[in-house]
Amino acid sequence: AGLLGHGARAGPRPPPGRAERPVPAVPVSAAVAAAPPEGALSNGVYVPPSAANGDVKPVVSTTPLVDFLMQLEDYTPTIPDAVTGYYLNRAGFEASDPRIIRLISLAAQKFISDIANDALQHCKMKGTASGSSRNKSKDKKYTLTMEDLTPALAEYGINVKKPHYFT
Repeated sequence: AGLLGHGARAGPRPPPGRAERPVPAVPVSAAVAAAPPEGALSNGVYVPPSAANGDVKPVVSTTPLVDFLMQLEDYTPTIPDAVTGYYLNRAGFEASDPRIIRLISLAAQKFISDIANDALQHCKMKGTASGSSRNKSKDKKYTLTMEDLTPALAEYGINVKKPHYFT
């Protein structure tokens, strides 16, 4: 599904006046095999056979995704909405819903956190391999260096090289 969900795209938009058709979430073979019986669709909504007698009650969708999107309204991300919005606009992405911006902020925050954690693990492994004492490992403070950050970024396909005047 990706970060943007089914059918959502961050790329070019269709020409004005021409709407995109939504991408089905179910494979075609599964949709044909599970096709509802005749008369089971009412205004595009599937009606189970047990409710075909008219006792249809609206069901409020309480899926985890809907709950998550509702929680995003009250969440204040570490990366401010203005910063995320700025970089999204520079990339050509326009989002009118602040929940989308917060979702992308949350994904960026996790990405940065994963990289920092990988760099910390690299630093710890380097310290363990060099034979340093383990007796004060809880109080040890670590410094983020390019030596530790470079391999962590390389795991994500980001190549960092020092400028020649720093070598």
